[in-house]
Amino acid sequence: MGFGRPLFRGLGLLLLVLLLACQPQAPSAIPAGESAPKRGGTIVVAVTSDPGQLNPAITTAGPTHVVADNIFNGLIQFDENLKPQPALAESWAISPDGKAYTFQLARGVRWHDGKPFTSADVKFTFEEVLLKFHARTKAGLENVLTGIDVPDDYTVVFRFREPYAPLLRRLDVVEATIVPRHIYEGTDILKNPANNRPVGTGPFKFVEYVPGDRVVLERNDDYFRPGLPYLDRVVFKVIPQPSTAVLALEQGEVDYLWTVPGPEIPRLQANPGIILAKAPAGPGGSFCIDTLIFNMRRPPFNQVEVRRAFAHAINRQQLLEQVYFNQGRVATGPIASTMTWAYTPDVTRYDYNPNEAIRLLDGAGYRPGPDGRRFRVTFVHASTYGRVAEVIRDNLARVGVDVELVTLEFNAAVDRVFVKAEFDLGIASYCNGPDPEIGVTRMYVSSNIKPIPFSNGAAYVNPQIDELFARAATSVDEARRAAIYHEIQRVLTRDLPYLWLIETEGYRAFRKEIRDLRIWAGDLLERAWREQTR
Repeated sequence: MGFGRPLFRGLGLLLLVLLLACQPQAPSAIPAGESAPKRGGTIVVAVTSDPGQLNPAITTAGPTHVVADNIFNGLIQFDENLKPQPALAESWAISPDGKAYTFQLARGVRWHDGKPFTSADVKFTFEEVLLKFHARTKAGLENVLTGIDVPDDYTVVFRFREPYAPLLRRLDVVEATIVPRHIYEGTDILKNPANNRPVGTGPFKFVEYVPGDRVVLERNDDYFRPGLPYLDRVVFKVIPQPSTAVLALEQGEVDYLWTVPGPEIPRLQANPGIILAKAPAGPGGSFCIDTLIFNMRRPPFNQVEVRRAFAHAINRQQLLEQVYFNQGRVATGPIASTMTWAYTPDVTRYDYNPNEAIRLLDGAGYRPGPDGRRFRVTFVHASTYGRVAEVIRDNLARVGVDVELVTLEFNAAVDRVFVKAEFDLGIASYCNGPDPEIGVTRMYVSSNIKPIPFSNGAAYVNPQIDELFARAATSVDEARRAAIYHEIQRVLTRDLPYLWLIETEGYRAFRKEIRDLRIWAGDLLERAWREQTR
């Protein structure tokens, strides 16, 4: 998800009005002295996890979005400053009371199977797919959206109970992928064969998916954005070991890495043929926090004292230094510090303090037995979190907690934690858009305790929190929204349904002949091209 790292200000109604009636933009001009884009060629992208399926409208999982966001479109897309620009919607207008958004759709757009794209696809996507299966969109819109009207084939109207400022920020391909009604209507959305053989409107068309090995895409010659894309072909190669992927990049076998191991950064920085780009996020959102999930459905995590004990027992500074190689910072709560307008440091803190952890566990009735152990918990995690899990296991052993590590492939871990809820501890990278309404809300509102990936995995219920998030979503005053989000952070850090570990940052790496990657957006490759060297 190599996004840029602007510091966002809250989206108030005034800002939204300034974005009215946007018109499509041509590809950016080529600066003097630089080569013009060249058509043709192939780019090989290394990914560490298999996507599992290729419908990004039913998941916020990064491995799916890395690939599929290049097959589909949203109503809008973001420029380098994450300002909304036209995509499937050519223009939009907001009613004076801020309760209705009217979108005029691009004409002449066709799905990859040749069927025409219309407003009916947008209405179906939101009502039957996104609002049921996409954790962030569902949590954000289901309680504020009153209806979607389609007065004609090229007009869509979203109607809200109250003014809803964040809407434009949640309509890109990551947050609101538009899928074809003619393929999904009347089917089991989660089991439709098109989830593995997708039909989109995007710059690239699906060719082949070999699970655990590769996904191959080819240029959409009928793409509705003139002149794009430049590439003929894109191959996403699954390479689970990041160090192996680095070697493949150096040897020219792959062109782009989503993950760069910390120890490899100096070596790649010294390589004149490779470019490193700092990236605070992934394809699931703009700000990501690696987060420990307490399963509050079962003991011992139904007791706040135990959750607080775990927070004091886990050495997050050790994680930052030894596992993340200082790529990021220790998190203080549910909103990343880089989201400056909504963040507050005035929260309950849980510094590393094993003695306090022991005191809390004793007080909760979990005293050590003759063998020194208090209880045993299972920690379900994807293999990519292996080193994180080992450190947490060792930290907790020091306070008498026995941790059984259950290491699974990424998609299997997601299913075990979020769909089946068969775990004591879980872990996920919860990523958010440029507004807390896009990504934070879904983790805490009780209406989102559903078998949906990256939803309220802790099963946390607090009516006060539900009401605070609802108020924040419908306010258009930035200062008022910030105050509400500050209170949300104070309540959540006291209740501690999750332990926020690390606000992650990292690097993406690519060969220097690869140009114009949209590293801040989900549709990474729309305008990318490969400079032909002789």
